[in-house]
Amino acid sequence: MKSSNARLADAVPRPAPGVGVSYEGREPALLELMLPHVDIIEVTPETMSLADGDSIRLDPAIVAELRNIDREKTIVVHGVSLSIGSHDGWSPTYLRLLDELMDKVRVRWHSEHLGYTRVDGEHLGIMLALPRTEQAAELVAQRAWCLQQRYGLPFLLENIVHVVPDCPADYTDAGFLNAIAADSGCGLILDVYNLECDAHNHALDIPAFLAELDGEHVRELHVACGVRHNGLMLDVHSRLPRSCTLDLAQQVLRDVAPGAEVIVYEFMPEAVPGLGHAAIADTLQQMRQRQWR
Repeated sequence: MKSSNARLADAVPRPAPGVGVSYEGREPALLELMLPHVDIIEVTPETMSLADGDSIRLDPAIVAELRNIDREKTIVVHGVSLSIGSHDGWSPTYLRLLDELMDKVRVRWHSEHLGYTRVDGEHLGIMLALPRTEQAAELVAQRAWCLQQRYGLPFLLENIVHVVPDCPADYTDAGFLNAIAADSGCGLILDVYNLECDAHNHALDIPAFLAELDGEHVRELHVACGVRHNGLMLDVHSRLPRSCTLDLAQQVLRDVAPGAEVIVYEFMPEAVPGLGHAAIADTLQQMRQRQWR
C-alpha cells in the first residue's frame, strides 16, 4: 500500500529535485566541470578553515570562490563538528565559523549530523549516534529550535551511521527523527547510503524505517559510497554512488518524501584523485538526467 505522501505525489505533480554536490574548495578546475550539472553546492565550514594563531577562520580564497557563484548556484551548509548532541553543549568554534560564513556568503539553509563528536569538551575523533531517549530528543529539539532563531534560516538534521550497536531506546530510528523534527520545526536530510550501511552492519529494516518516517520533514537526500573493512560498510565518501543507492533514493523520492528539494552526491576531497574529475562530472550529469519521481 502506498503511503499518504505517495498518494499526494500521484495527485499533485512535483518538479524534479535539484542535483547538488559537496565541494570543499581549492579545486577550481573540478568546480568548473561540476557547475553545469548542479543546482546546489554543499559546503562544510570546518574544511574551509585555516588555523590563525590560536583561532580558526575561514580560508579567504574559498570564500571568494563561493562568492563568485552564490548568485548563480544555491549554497547550503553542512557541518560536521557542531556536536549538537553533546550533553555539555555544542561547539562554539563551529558556531563562530558559521557566523563568519553566513556573513560573507548567501546561504539557503544549513544542516548538521544527528550525533556528537565531543564528551566533556574532549574531541572523540569520531562521530557517534545519540541514544534514542526522550531526554536526548528534547535536548536536540531545543538546540535545533535555537539555531533556527539565531540565523533565521531552515536547519536540517541528518541521520548518521551507527558505529556501535544501539543502547536501549525509547524510539525507533525513524521515530527519533520524527519526534525531533516535529518538536523543533527543523527539517531532515535522509542519507540513503547511511541506511544501507546500518542495514548491512546492524540489520536495520529499511522498508520498516521508511514506512514510519514522516517524509514531510525531509528536504534533502544524500548519496555516497564508502568502503568495506573487516566485513563492515563504512561511511567513507570515497567512491561513486552505487546503482542500488541511487535506486533507493529514487524510491524515497517517489514513495516517502515527494517534497524533497535536492539530492546531493558527497565525496571527500582526498578521494578526488582516485575518482577523477571526469567521473565525478559524469555522475552528476547522469543524476541530472535520471527520472527521480
